[in-house]
Amino acid sequence: MTGILSLVTFAPMVGVVAILAMRLFAPKADEAAVANSSRWIAMAVTLATFALSILPILAFKPAQTGMQFVEDLTWFAGVHYQMGVDGISVLFVLLTTFLMPLAILASWKSIGNRVAEYMICFLVLETLMIGVFCAMDLVLFYVFFEGGLIPMFLIIGIWGGKNRVYAAYKFFLYTLAGSVLMLAAILTMAGIAHTTSIPALTAYHFAPGLQIWLWLAFFASFAVKMPMWPVHTWLPDAHVEAPTAGSVILAGVLLKMGGYGFLRFSLPMFPYASTYFTPLIFAMSAIAIVYTSLVAFRQTDMKKLIAYSSVAHMGFVTMGIFSGNLQGVQGAIFQMLSHGVISGALFLCVGVIYDRMHTREIAFYGGLVNRMPWYAAVFMLFTMGNVGLPGTSGFVGEFLTMTGAYGASTTTALFAATGVILSAVYALSLYRRVVFGELVNPKLAAITDLDWREVVIFAPLIFGALALGVYPHFITGVTQASVNHLIDLWRAGAGG
Repeated sequence: MTGILSLVTFAPMVGVVAILAMRLFAPKADEAAVANSSRWIAMAVTLATFALSILPILAFKPAQTGMQFVEDLTWFAGVHYQMGVDGISVLFVLLTTFLMPLAILASWKSIGNRVAEYMICFLVLETLMIGVFCAMDLVLFYVFFEGGLIPMFLIIGIWGGKNRVYAAYKFFLYTLAGSVLMLAAILTMAGIAHTTSIPALTAYHFAPGLQIWLWLAFFASFAVKMPMWPVHTWLPDAHVEAPTAGSVILAGVLLKMGGYGFLRFSLPMFPYASTYFTPLIFAMSAIAIVYTSLVAFRQTDMKKLIAYSSVAHMGFVTMGIFSGNLQGVQGAIFQMLSHGVISGALFLCVGVIYDRMHTREIAFYGGLVNRMPWYAAVFMLFTMGNVGLPGTSGFVGEFLTMTGAYGASTTTALFAATGVILSAVYALSLYRRVVFGELVNPKLAAITDLDWREVVIFAPLIFGALALGVYPHFITGVTQASVNHLIDLWRAGAGG
């Protein structure tokens, strides 16, 4: 299947070309017709991309630890266009292509201005996100990693809420500042090892003292991207101001690039430094889980509450990654994939009632079960998944990460367990205040239940959350060999 990864990565650009051609050759076309055509083009292309992304999964060999479907072409000055996936990255490609058609469908009615440009931004963003998970060259990775800032900056800044410009610039500057240090580290590594190939750099043994500085430079970028406490403050603003689909992709995919970076670069390339800084990561993870859960409980805006919840859940991810054992790392990967489904669904749940009432204030709602029983059922399922109810994918990720953390640091695991309790407090409190009780607000008397479009959006997310919760081996079976290989690399180099 040579070339399949490039095909999947750049397939969304076909939609970009089609929309631009339509604008170029039909300049006098009715704006409503152009908008509608842009929606259908984006939907068709993202569905086709999802279908293509299933092919590598079907042909993937889980027992192999190396990269598969490798493509290698000379690019410039010794830098290669190298693409490939292993058991870790192949699932993130599938997650990206799975969420993107749902994001397009969620924007069908809510986005009414500059629709063609909006769809182009999402299609370009999809290409850049897939590229991050397929890149096998550091320079190529950096191009995809940083390139994703631009379309998301535009999505927030143009189609966001009233404070969209502030939120867009904050998002851009935070993430760019961290990535500048990563670029300096990439140039240093290329100068020393005389290669930018990720497999070659993984096999190269950097001096322990140098590893410390390189690890910190990469950490600056990945910690902001996740985001980790205390560099998480850009995320609530970005989520609140972003359109619903922007929040879905931001939480579902973009945040996962930080965790993926730790797995792909920090652990195998800087094993001594990763061991050295593990206590710091555990402390930051524990603080993130407990502190942001408490902050979430005090929120009055539904989107901001879910945003802080995401920071807490990413604390479980970093805790699992640096646990240094199979359960912890497997749990971290599972948690990222599960969170992509559940958090995306929760933001869509907020978007459903926001599109009807144009407010996200919790106090405005109450008693929605009386008018929206199907919505109440869907919202309940994903709330339970966010809490970590057994039978949902949220339970598996949290259980594995805490099991792994317990083997590495009992104290950290205990703090994480406290966070599980706190997540139930703020999530169930939100659900009770929005859904249960009497329908007191007269403005809610005419609110309508889920329509067919919204049912189509939620159906695959419900299936994903339940299927992964009942049969987690779909994830762990694919990742196990790659995770074992990653842990072996870390342990072999941890002694310096």
